[in-house]
Amino acid sequence: MRTAVLILLSSVGSMIAGDLIVERSTVLTSAGSFHWSQSRPAVVPGMVIVTTQEIEKRGSHGYRDIYITQTTDGAKTWSKPRRIDALKRKVYEDGVERVFGDVCPQWHEKTGKLLVTGKCFGFLANPNDNNAKDDRSLERVAYAVWSPESDEWSGMKIMEMPATDHHGNPIIEPNAGCHQRVDLADGHVLLPIRYRADAKKRVYTTIVARCSFEGATLSYVEHGSEHTISIPRGLYEPSVCEFNGRFYLTMRGEQNGHVTYSEDGLNYRDTTEWKFDDGNPLLSANAQQHWIVQKNGLYLVYSRKGAANDHVFRNRAPVFIAKVDTETMHVVRATEQVLMPETGLDLTGGFAPVNLNDNETWVVSSEMAFPDSRKDENNRVLLARILWNTSPP
Repeated sequence: MRTAVLILLSSVGSMIAGDLIVERSTVLTSAGSFHWSQSRPAVVPGMVIVTTQEIEKRGSHGYRDIYITQTTDGAKTWSKPRRIDALKRKVYEDGVERVFGDVCPQWHEKTGKLLVTGKCFGFLANPNDNNAKDDRSLERVAYAVWSPESDEWSGMKIMEMPATDHHGNPIIEPNAGCHQRVDLADGHVLLPIRYRADAKKRVYTTIVARCSFEGATLSYVEHGSEHTISIPRGLYEPSVCEFNGRFYLTMRGEQNGHVTYSEDGLNYRDTTEWKFDDGNPLLSANAQQHWIVQKNGLYLVYSRKGAANDHVFRNRAPVFIAKVDTETMHVVRATEQVLMPETGLDLTGGFAPVNLNDNETWVVSSEMAFPDSRKDENNRVLLARILWNTSPP
């Protein structure tokens, strides 16, 4: 299905119009006792891949094995999803059952590897027990590496973190799930991470860490400013991007997302709540936001309250796209468009965009959070293919 959408593309002091074409399609449909979840794309030379993970239909965090599917013909066809055996959920030597989760694949140009970052989930139960509940004390920054040339995957690896942050607070349960990262030209990785700084409270602090990666091992080097708020659960699931020489950081919050920017990618200004350019709050509550960087501007992809969507879990559909005014750090309301329409299901519990080139961006999401009346339905992995108008104004 091809839908033509008119979007106003604003720049400081001017307003131009252009056509944004969105093609919507289905990548995968689940079958059997699991749904697909946490589905995200990456551009690998010669193809686009999507990593996706089986999840128990009972609810969140019942994560199982990770699969990969790919297309070489512009999403006309997708390969049969293939289980990544090296990343299977399993019991480790210490008796703890673990699985890689909230995974975010991204091609690392300097090394020619797919570096997949995320978090470790741990379960203190039998691996055949579908009611096993995750033990959050076992969360860690996790990653894996794929070499397309040899088709070899590493197993899940854990990146070591310092014991304390700059204020002397403990770094508890750090993880890098559901994010966007920036790979620098020298091969270093700017990886956004969240952690707890108080063992008595589940309030998260967000940082951006500079990490080294030579093709096999991801290592912490340093991190910059530390950001949190007192509203329950703080700031987490951060995403960072680079646009016109500046770095931008967006973070999930319980009542609204927060945003800030940096000149060096590590040290960011104080955060502010996301707002529209008319001064009203965006109200992207309890959900991720992600960036799209294009030649004609910086865009935010998000869900929000106030879209006749109170029947959707945490208002996580529809998925919107809008341009960001990078001077005021506001979302330009006149540019807001629906990227993925809602069908009563969560679409931003695990989603991600990827640029194919200056003319095309793909956004992939999984249908999640089925109400009881629909809990036995299969779910879909959805693709919104954005074709940008690059003609001069």
